[in-house]
Amino acid sequence: MTYAIQAEGLAKRFKETRALDGVDLAARTGTVLGLLGPNGAGKTTAVRIFATLLEPDAGRALVAGHDVVREAGRVRSLVGLTGQYAAVDENLTGTENLLLIGRLLGIPRREARARAAELLDRFGLADAAGRAVKTYSGGMRRRLDLAASLVGRPRILFLDEPTTGLDPRSRGELWDMLRGLVAEGVTALLTTQYLNEADMLADNIVVIDKGRVIAEGTPDELKSQVGGQVLQVRPVRAHDLAGAHALVAEAAGRQTKIEGDVITAPVNGPELMPAVVRRLDGAGIAVGELTLRRSSLDEVFLALTGHRAEAGTGAAEVEPDDSDIEKVVSSA
Repeated sequence: MTYAIQAEGLAKRFKETRALDGVDLAARTGTVLGLLGPNGAGKTTAVRIFATLLEPDAGRALVAGHDVVREAGRVRSLVGLTGQYAAVDENLTGTENLLLIGRLLGIPRREARARAAELLDRFGLADAAGRAVKTYSGGMRRRLDLAASLVGRPRILFLDEPTTGLDPRSRGELWDMLRGLVAEGVTALLTTQYLNEADMLADNIVVIDKGRVIAEGTPDELKSQVGGQVLQVRPVRAHDLAGAHALVAEAAGRQTKIEGDVITAPVNGPELMPAVVRRLDGAGIAVGELTLRRSSLDEVFLALTGHRAEAGTGAAEVEPDDSDIEKVVSSA
């Protein structure tokens, strides 16, 4: 099978830090591959290698079958990159930003202007096309940044936490835009710490921690690894919470925990719910809520890494200095 994005044994060190330590991953054409991991896991380093901004120390990375080191120029002509922060010029208008990108890509002025108008309309920015970007809201800037990555009509997109800092409405708008692009055959590698974002968008997910792949599969496959369902119990009386927790833990095991006024436990078999009901009834504990739900990706992440994605307990990812990037760019 030919993949749009592929890594084999990808490794990268920054001094004593192993940012990537033998990463394997692959994304089929026309799909979204979610790359999840805590801060410092190596997500941004992987994206920069695929985008030819960094060279790997070992292994290889392929984009549309092209080696990112030996065929860096070809790879750059095929991809678009949106980073964690909008990389647009605040003093230029929306049109001027996209026109500038088009001209840098060698697109004739008339064609570049037409492409800018097309993208501004598609991303709901036509009415603000003539305004300086410094007057845009955060969501508008992110949409313009994504539009800028599409000026050259790339078939492969690298999205490095593209919705960081956005409100829920703006995040939803970007989700819809990404779905539309994928429906047109675009392939995307998405890094994110919003687990619901990966759940909503990703066809497959790779979880990395400390530079290594620790799990991969579809969202449903990952959820099944930590138990396909979760039992939720909420006692009617607040003072029964500790006692109810102890009883549920007897039946379900160590992973039982309290979240607010609700007790949650992974379901390890069909006998769990009846067992919990018998114990609570025998103790005279009235229950206001007793439900089963699917495991969330956040619970998967917690089980795999030992903390929630938002916790970011890893060290901040090591950034290459400017000379590293300049060396890679100039060698292309």
